[in-house]
Amino acid sequence: MPRRIESLFLNGPEGRLEALLEEPEFDAPVEAAVVCHPHPQFGGTMHNKVVYRLARGLRKSGCVVLRFNYRGVNLSEGEYANGIGETEDARVALRELQARYPDLPPAAAGFSFGSRVALRLTSQEDLIRRVIAVGFPARMEERDFVYAVRVPKIFVHSTNDEFGPRAQLTEFFETLQEPKELHWVNAADHFFKDNLDGFETVIENIGRRRALLTRA
Repeated sequence: MPRRIESLFLNGPEGRLEALLEEPEFDAPVEAAVVCHPHPQFGGTMHNKVVYRLARGLRKSGCVVLRFNYRGVNLSEGEYANGIGETEDARVALRELQARYPDLPPAAAGFSFGSRVALRLTSQEDLIRRVIAVGFPARMEERDFVYAVRVPKIFVHSTNDEFGPRAQLTEFFETLQEPKELHWVNAADHFFKDNLDGFETVIENIGRRRALLTRA
């Protein structure tokens, strides 16, 4: 049976939000994840190559994935709202997954700016079981909301990320409460240049280990 792929529009706080729902290639889904894309003011969309690989890695592990464009991106209505409005957009996507897959554990994931959105959403939503933060921009000082995340926090980072240098990301990670994980991917830059395949494999492996992760 071919996997389900559906283009749809969600009813967002500032108008409709363009979205893409994809089920796993094989078998029934065992987890439901909202995937958040990079900064909309710097060309970020749900079709970003890292976001695509993030979503595909999760699907390979048995996850149904809902990607979406924030307000004002491509066919989504509204205007950029400093990360706060974008978190509300992500909340709408989460509610859509809840309605469609009420028996599956929800997760959040995101790349770069999207990792901040996913973490902020998780800090506000008790139902999310884990969060995957890819390319977290550790150079940004406003990040207190991360300390409010009590579920497993899984960071995936390039060894040569210009927006979150290794030493800086490591220092921040060490201040966070358990449960947490940090996975390094040998790559040339923030966008996992020269090793997107390796990045996707890490995501797939993380996905398959979901049963090992529990709330703190």
